[in-house]
Amino acid sequence: MRILFINGPNLNLLGRRETGIYGRTTLAEIKKRVLQRARALRVQVDFRQSNHEGELVDLIGAAPGRYSAIVINPAAYTHTSVALRDAIAAVGLPAVEIHLSNIHAREDFRHRSLTAPVCVGQICGFGPLSYLLGLEAAVALAKNAGKQS
Repeated sequence: MRILFINGPNLNLLGRRETGIYGRTTLAEIKKRVLQRARALRVQVDFRQSNHEGELVDLIGAAPGRYSAIVINPAAYTHTSVALRDAIAAVGLPAVEIHLSNIHAREDFRHRSLTAPVCVGQICGFGPLSYLLGLEAAVALAKNAGKQS
C-alpha cells in the first residue's frame, strides 16, 4: 500500500513561518515522523510539496494506480482552489484533508474549505500530529476500500 502526502504553498517554510500558529517543527521533521509511522504500519509514503497549484493538480491526477489514498494539506489553496477540489473529486481515491492549525478558529476566510467536501474527512488543529492522524485515517480507508473491491 502506498499513500501520497501532498503539501501546498508555504509549507516548505514551516519552522520559521508564523511559529505562533504553525509551531517550530519543520516539514522535514514532520516527514521523518510520518515515514517512521508508515514503516511501523508497513506502508509506503511519498511526501511531496509545491508552491504551484498546477503541480499539485498534476500530482493528484497521476495518483490512481500508484497510490491507495491521498493525504493533503492544501494550505492556502484550501480556501481558493476549485482546481484542487476538482482533481480530488476526479481521481476517485480516498482523500484526507489535514491542517496544522484549527482553520475553524482562525480568520473567517479560512473557515470554508473548497477541498473538504470531496475528501472523506478533515483533520485540523493538532499541529504535526494532524499528519500522523491523517496517515492512520488514509491507511484505514485504503484497507476498507480494498475489502470492498
